[in-house]
Amino acid sequence: MPVLPELTADNLSFWTGGRDGQLMIVHCDSCDRAIHPPQPLCPACLGRSVSSRSASGSGVILASTINWQAWSPDLPVPYVLAIVELDGEPAVRITSRVVGCDPASVAIGDRVMMDFEHHGDVWIPVFRIRG
Repeated sequence: MPVLPELTADNLSFWTGGRDGQLMIVHCDSCDRAIHPPQPLCPACLGRSVSSRSASGSGVILASTINWQAWSPDLPVPYVLAIVELDGEPAVRITSRVVGCDPASVAIGDRVMMDFEHHGDVWIPVFRIRG
């Protein structure tokens, strides 16, 4: 089992939204800025009222790397780590694995869609190449 994040009041919706197939991103209720990673204070306006909203889950790969190091026993190598900019959330970039494809085929500019891997109380966001 992978090392799982500690669930807190601030990040709970992000790590458990996958239960409902939803990628949840925190937004400032005052200025509507997306805030990721989740936190209780808006870095733009310093607003203290934030709430989670469902994001599209689709995006584009901005950068990627093929990892050949087996950092945990349950993570077969090689695997791709990518930075993905989410559609409709231009301030949000998520670093995650790209799964379900040949790692050598992943390229900058590829369109991806969010999926989730379920581990205990956590649904880890991962991406799949859109066909």
